[in-house]
Amino acid sequence: MSVKKLAFLLTTAVLILSLFTVSAMAATDQHEKNGKDWVRVLIQSNNEHVERIMKQKHDVRWEFGKQGFTTNVTEQQYEALQKNKNITISKVERVSLIDQPQAEAARTTAPSDQTPWGMEAIYQNAGLTATDGGDNIRVAVLDTGTMTDHVDLAGNVEQCKDFSRFFFSLVKGSCNDINGHGTHVAGTVLADGGADGQGIYGVAPDAKLWSYKVLGDLGFGFSDDIANAIRHAADQGKARGVNVVISMSLGSSSESSLITEAVNYAYQNGALVVAAAGNSGPDANTIGYPGALENAVAVAALEDVQENGTYRVADFSSRGNPDTDGDYQIERLDVELSAPGAAIESTWNDGGYNTISGTSMATPHISGLAAKVWAENPGLSNAALREELQSRATANDILGGTGAAAGDDYASGFGFPLAN
Repeated sequence: MSVKKLAFLLTTAVLILSLFTVSAMAATDQHEKNGKDWVRVLIQSNNEHVERIMKQKHDVRWEFGKQGFTTNVTEQQYEALQKNKNITISKVERVSLIDQPQAEAARTTAPSDQTPWGMEAIYQNAGLTATDGGDNIRVAVLDTGTMTDHVDLAGNVEQCKDFSRFFFSLVKGSCNDINGHGTHVAGTVLADGGADGQGIYGVAPDAKLWSYKVLGDLGFGFSDDIANAIRHAADQGKARGVNVVISMSLGSSSESSLITEAVNYAYQNGALVVAAAGNSGPDANTIGYPGALENAVAVAALEDVQENGTYRVADFSSRGNPDTDGDYQIERLDVELSAPGAAIESTWNDGGYNTISGTSMATPHISGLAAKVWAENPGLSNAALREELQSRATANDILGGTGAAAGDDYASGFGFPLAN
């Protein structure tokens, strides 16, 4: 065969392969956008033979042991599977970003304040110029991804993984943030001011970021993806022998058994789980999941307003159960801690900065503080670390805002824990 003919055949093969790849990517993208054509389901069966057959027929996305396995099926397949009496099939719950209150977001190319009011508040230093701490602690931010090359974050990124793609269960080295929310949360946890020191600072700038993209670009995701990411973070911590804080600024009004079991698993395996309370206040009993779970630290949002001599719990911040006020015990539907969450400036996915509000913004303040305190006391268990945060909060009681009162209350929980 001549060299010219061989070159022609190779070029043709490459073109065919390229066309196939583009077509496949387009088809996948179309399927992901066309939610009505596909359904994420959880399949369970007490019959091992039946479950084995189901797994052979349908690609296993995530395996959850006795809870079953998840997979993607068409609507037609879903309807057919519902008639199978040997299995239990249910649609996997959708989870979203904690809705943000209506407020204008101000984008800037440089931070208006390198240590925004939340940093000054948690450090108790109005003249703060930089933050510190978090050495050797990993913070897994489960969100919309992260702009990992943002100058204030790039030095701290250790893992970047995508759990959110509809037809791919886990993609390593990818956590692109089109939404911006995840980048903002990560910045509040551990932004380090950048190599030139001119950027913004988070609570624990020496901590390492595990960016786990569990929500799509519009801020929605599936509970099985989130549950698996929670378990993955805990397993990674155990395997590497490092302390892990799992930070989740996401939620749902209904409980997902998959996420509940994952949170319990992570807590039992040494991780501290921190989650947003939600933005459905000021009514009582409006806290969302997973924040409402006993093994998750639920965080309420404070605003930069003084009332009764303390910061004020924002009206939008979800409240817990008033029947458990004053007992200093964490049960389901309890707010545990509070932190700055209104008008919070942090890193954004355009390489600049953005100011937004919500319990989504309060949560990373606590996640960062947990990393800082754990780094200072590496021998603490996750339970002991949680007690330390509660103790610091009790010493800084919050008295402002609807439902806030002396001691443990359903609006601010134990109070606002400080860095020192």
